[in-house]
Amino acid sequence: MKKRLTRLAGLALAGVLTVGGVWGAAPTVHAAGSGFSDVKSSHWAAGSIAAGVAKGYVEGYANGTFKPDASVTRAEFVKMVVAAMKLEVGSESGKWYTPYITAATKAGLYESGDFANNEAGWNKTMTREEMARIAARAAGETSKEDDKWMYLATKKGLITGVGKGEIALDGLSTRAQSIVIIERILSANAGKKLSVDKYAVGSAEIAWHGTNIFTVMPEMWVTTESDVKQAGKSSVEEMWNESKMTIISKDGLYQGKLEALVAIDLADPNDPNLKLLPNINTLKWYNNRPSVDNLLIKDQKNSYILFFKGGVTYNKDTKKYTPYKKYNSQTMLTFRIDGFNSPDREAFFNGKLNKTASVYRESWPDVPAIIIPKKGTIQLSNDLVVRLETPTGGTRFSDSEILRLRGIQP
Repeated sequence: MKKRLTRLAGLALAGVLTVGGVWGAAPTVHAAGSGFSDVKSSHWAAGSIAAGVAKGYVEGYANGTFKPDASVTRAEFVKMVVAAMKLEVGSESGKWYTPYITAATKAGLYESGDFANNEAGWNKTMTREEMARIAARAAGETSKEDDKWMYLATKKGLITGVGKGEIALDGLSTRAQSIVIIERILSANAGKKLSVDKYAVGSAEIAWHGTNIFTVMPEMWVTTESDVKQAGKSSVEEMWNESKMTIISKDGLYQGKLEALVAIDLADPNDPNLKLLPNINTLKWYNNRPSVDNLLIKDQKNSYILFFKGGVTYNKDTKKYTPYKKYNSQTMLTFRIDGFNSPDREAFFNGKLNKTASVYRESWPDVPAIIIPKKGTIQLSNDLVVRLETPTGGTRFSDSEILRLRGIQP
């Protein structure tokens, strides 16, 4: 035993990472709650690091450092989560992490389909997406969709962005990030309300199913709980049908694909998706009066923009599939939003934005977007619908409904 301790102490002095007194991580000589030379009081994770050390599920280095920016392996992160949650850990033989993996598996934090349960798999540095999956499960979330975990984790406040609207799914996890997230898991499980990074949630929703409309404008896309249950869904967000984001004409000569339907809040000057639009001061909205060209988007800040990010995959007959002379059918999608109607169409024609309207810059329709005022629209007898359309009429016309909500009609 003495030789074993001497060897570990030597490794600690050599700078081997410690995550809580397990092999693969050297023991610390730092007392819980003490400071680290590389974690100043102003460090963004200082409070969480101090809390993690005090609780005993993470340690520093023998040289008085914590190395907050050092990467964390899958095994190390799982070990810390298991220790922090005080899960029962057995004494199986094998690698140092084996008992912790067993405990994580029993608790539902790890499943065999996540990644290979072998030494090579557990020694890989954990990505932020993998960290989100474990964190969400640890906080009681469930999903059968592999790309939904970051959305669940950000929506619950377990994970925030690395920049404004940047979630860095493939980014590598650091020690500081890990401790902060574990502390949030513990807080969430204790019933505390966590702050949420709305920009990260929106980006995570797009990464999940190709839109952020339920994050940015949840008060607009609504329906009854009975309709959600009747559709076999657990939430209105799941009503979005990602498989319908590609449209193919009946004769197979035209195909368009929507990469993402991105909602932009014009009232928020920090909305990260404003960058998708041309200069906001140059944009106008169309009131179905070609002679009117002075209706400016900048004057409609209490509104949302829906930007259709995507384009035509191929168009093998541009004579058949081109609806407008000014419309570039080789690049832009044809789309439609229904359900946000005008209570006074004459007022709309006279320049009052009280329903959905197309957005353009120089000539309609040269921007793949529409504008919807936050207030002033009404839903009549029709549903709330998002669809793609083939740019043609008559018997060749077809559409693809991505979302249909009955809404809450009067």
